[in-house]
Amino acid sequence: MNNRIERFKPSSNDTAIHLDLTAKVHGVSSAEDFFVRIPDAEKDNTIYGALLNTYVGAKNRDKAESLLDQMRKKGHIADTYAFNLMMTLHMKLNEYDKVDQLISEMKQKNVRLDIYSYNIWLSAHGSKGSAEGMEHVWEQMKSDSKIYPNWATFSTMASLYMKLGQIEKAKDCLINLEARITGRDNKPYHYLMNLYATLGKKEEVYRVWSLYKSKLPRVPNWGYHAMISALLRLGEIEEAEKFYQEWLQGKSIFDTRVGNVLMGWYAHGDSFEKTKHFFDQIIEAGGRPDSGSWMILGEAHTKAGRISDALSCFREAFSLSKGKLTFKPKLRSVSAFLELCEKDQDAGSKDEFVELLRELGCFQDRTYESILAHHTGVEVGDHDDHGMLTSETVTDDETEEGSEMLFSVME
Repeated sequence: MNNRIERFKPSSNDTAIHLDLTAKVHGVSSAEDFFVRIPDAEKDNTIYGALLNTYVGAKNRDKAESLLDQMRKKGHIADTYAFNLMMTLHMKLNEYDKVDQLISEMKQKNVRLDIYSYNIWLSAHGSKGSAEGMEHVWEQMKSDSKIYPNWATFSTMASLYMKLGQIEKAKDCLINLEARITGRDNKPYHYLMNLYATLGKKEEVYRVWSLYKSKLPRVPNWGYHAMISALLRLGEIEEAEKFYQEWLQGKSIFDTRVGNVLMGWYAHGDSFEKTKHFFDQIIEAGGRPDSGSWMILGEAHTKAGRISDALSCFREAFSLSKGKLTFKPKLRSVSAFLELCEKDQDAGSKDEFVELLRELGCFQDRTYESILAHHTGVEVGDHDDHGMLTSETVTDDETEEGSEMLFSVME
């Protein structure tokens, strides 16, 4: 019997996957409970790393830093994985100096930087507005014989050079990006189209699209998403709609996010009718509006001054997002709705919306601190309902495009 038990004892990788799935399906608190039940003798760097990844996904800095300290003390930081996770978190929270601190710690402990470490380090300096710092990191990358800069390196640098106004250097990076595309990896084309659109290079967007299509038997949903986004960035709304119709006619599986791109464009442009048209079209085409769809429609109702309709949309969005670590409403959406409720003296709708925010975890999120304190008088961070480590601070901010590019590549 004992031999049979040993034979079916899960490996640390199995346990780490179980923890990760628990977090995705049931939330951080359940993942923590699962972690606590694992015997200390069986907790290795893989299992600790899985919990750290959960905290990073939830943008929970305090718990991530506390866990990293435990990992240091127990000797569970053997490679770049934990450092890369923490640097990713600090980037998402705009804590760029902390990236430098972790890089220094890696060097002190002789932990060799990998391509992800360098890419994050590059992004940190670029996000601080330091072309000199970014180029210093680039020189170190080139001198590291174990590192071969990939397309994500050049996409990150191109985006950051654009923000710094160094357009010629950005163009050089795009040429290098394209040269690094290999095999069946489609994602680089998506970034190329949007980066060229940012430069206003419509002809380059179409050139990359043609090249992209020629390499595939069928363009995936996310390819159309990228092309439509690029055309909207160029202000080519009619062409974007044509590509959307083309996608509708040829899609194999409906992806709501493609429709959300156009919905968001029209909502931002104060066209409620168009926003509602694309929302209805998602349903008519056999799709199912997701939390993003409902939030966009709710934002459009808010701009139109319809409190009841907006609140109904937010209820749907929040309901669909339960258990998903990545969803939080945009700060401007929260602020706009609370201001509308106060302007119209609708205390009941305001209270219900605040309760929805509380259930979603926004009262444990420092990003919402000033907005919620201003509109409700309640301090953020005083509502710990997870109960493992200390001080819940799940943050959600609108990350720089260069950082988003890097993180999506890593994820």
